[in-house]
Amino acid sequence: MRKFDAIIIGTGQAGPPLASSMAKNGKKVAIIEKSELGGTCVNTGCTPTKAYVASARRAFIAKNSREMGVSIEGEVNVDLKKIKARKDKLISDSHEGLEKMFENEKNISLIGGKAVFVDNHTIQVNGEKLSAEKIFINVGGRPRIPENFKDVNYLTNRTMLELEEIPENLVIAGGGYVGLEFGQMFSRFGSKVTILERGTQLMKKEDDDIAEAITGIIKDSGIKVLLNSNCIKGTQREGEIVLTYDCEEGAKEIKTPHLLLAAGRVPNTDDLGLENTGVKMDEKGFIKVNDQLQTTVSHIWALGDCNGEGGFTHTAYNDYQIVNSHLSEEKKRKLSDRFLCYAAYIDPPLARVGLNEKQIKEKGIKAKVAEMQMKNVARAKEKGETSGKLKIFIEAETDKILGAIFLGTGADEFIHTVLDQMYAGASYKVMRDAIHIHPTVSELIPTMLENLKDL
Repeated sequence: MRKFDAIIIGTGQAGPPLASSMAKNGKKVAIIEKSELGGTCVNTGCTPTKAYVASARRAFIAKNSREMGVSIEGEVNVDLKKIKARKDKLISDSHEGLEKMFENEKNISLIGGKAVFVDNHTIQVNGEKLSAEKIFINVGGRPRIPENFKDVNYLTNRTMLELEEIPENLVIAGGGYVGLEFGQMFSRFGSKVTILERGTQLMKKEDDDIAEAITGIIKDSGIKVLLNSNCIKGTQREGEIVLTYDCEEGAKEIKTPHLLLAAGRVPNTDDLGLENTGVKMDEKGFIKVNDQLQTTVSHIWALGDCNGEGGFTHTAYNDYQIVNSHLSEEKKRKLSDRFLCYAAYIDPPLARVGLNEKQIKEKGIKAKVAEMQMKNVARAKEKGETSGKLKIFIEAETDKILGAIFLGTGADEFIHTVLDQMYAGASYKVMRDAIHIHPTVSELIPTMLENLKDL
């Protein structure tokens, strides 16, 4: 049995930097990967999808700039093979970077294969047993496949990125950020897209007014949106899929050669052999962790999507920062220090930090809100991109910022103006009294904060 100071399972956003840090501190580390290096973000998430989003935006601008005084004569052609090749090169470059990092560090052993726990200290991979004093689980997640769709030729976020021809018709089951991003990008590529959402709104975690604005943006992209549509089953029939769903008018069917399932994600914890350990999971399969990301076994940690404490690249990297701080740094970080933040890369993007209106009311917090419609922002009007709105929530008793939701051009960047103030613990008055550059979208944030209303 080979013995190590630490074993890391998975090479997603938390695993490699943790391996590098421990190796530089003289620890002998094994890092195990059953598939591609880099995890979801590099291979099927952020890197490839945002490359596709960029291509889709170029196609949209080329087709829709006449009102800005720019017209293109003739047809705008989208070459999905070239888009895919560009995406594949970006992924390949990331793989090469990780490979070089592991090769250049003598204290890191990269092992390809499926890791399974034998007991609290032992991992089996490729028939070999490895042991370590510390074990770190960084196994990520995968698309959730509803039972009634397992026998059809469905697509996922992974297989959508392998297509080389643009689907003429595309049906998407699920109105979350994955479904909306793929729906808008393939609509811009030229597909006729329909989104089925079983709930009453798209992006069900967002406030009603934000969800309504998002729905308008998606419909304006030429996408058919069917809310309250509970997909019952999918049946494969001679090269196409027949979807049966319930809606307000009764049972209906849609036929499509291409179905993208965007029904959420599940953690990759079901085949790790955790039943051979003292590590506990919740009812959804997420590994339970404490404020330092230790599991119910103190020498085993869980980082990234598998712990259910974020589900984003930036939260996975922060998980590394939290764990590493307790291993080798003077300042200790905690999970409870983190403000949840994320973006949905539709166009224009949605960006969010902290609490929204629903959550504030559920918690019974006395709060105020500042709002601004993007159509009233000079920079947005100048760019010809006036969809969306801005909202910031302030705790009435402390003047601290509770959260913000920005939907509009550049929102994924200027949300950090708010985020940094929240980490500083500053009063909203710091932002209210600041001078921002004109003309920008964020210059209106101080103006917004001069006009607070009771929530």
